[in-house]
Amino acid sequence: MDFLGKKYKLEKSENFDEYMKALGVGLVTRKMGNAVSPTVELLQEGDTFTLRTTSTFKNTEIKFKNNEEIDEETADGRKCKSLLTLEGNKLTQVQRNVKEGEKETVIVREWSADELKTTLTVGDIVCVRDYKVVA
Repeated sequence: MDFLGKKYKLEKSENFDEYMKALGVGLVTRKMGNAVSPTVELLQEGDTFTLRTTSTFKNTEIKFKNNEEIDEETADGRKCKSLLTLEGNKLTQVQRNVKEGEKETVIVREWSADELKTTLTVGDIVCVRDYKVVA
């Protein structure tokens, strides 16, 4: 797991606005989300992982144990239950929203030594975000 502790910065994003629209994210938050290039890192201490995302707009941190459901508040303020499963270099996150009628989201992050590819899916909307290692 040579990607642990490395920082990956967003280089390219496809369909992120449509993805956020499908989640019901408001216009102002979508504009801010599209304007920033966040940095992502995955850390491990014992059996606990920390997924940290930082940007000039918002910072988030998710602490989790592999394959255990957690309560999460997303960067856009939604409250959900998340199940995160790490298998090798692939982290799959399934977000089930607490509010009735909100959609389930699947986020798949695949790391290599110098890249991170994130695929976000809600309904039939798919967004791909590519990151490059910076540290």
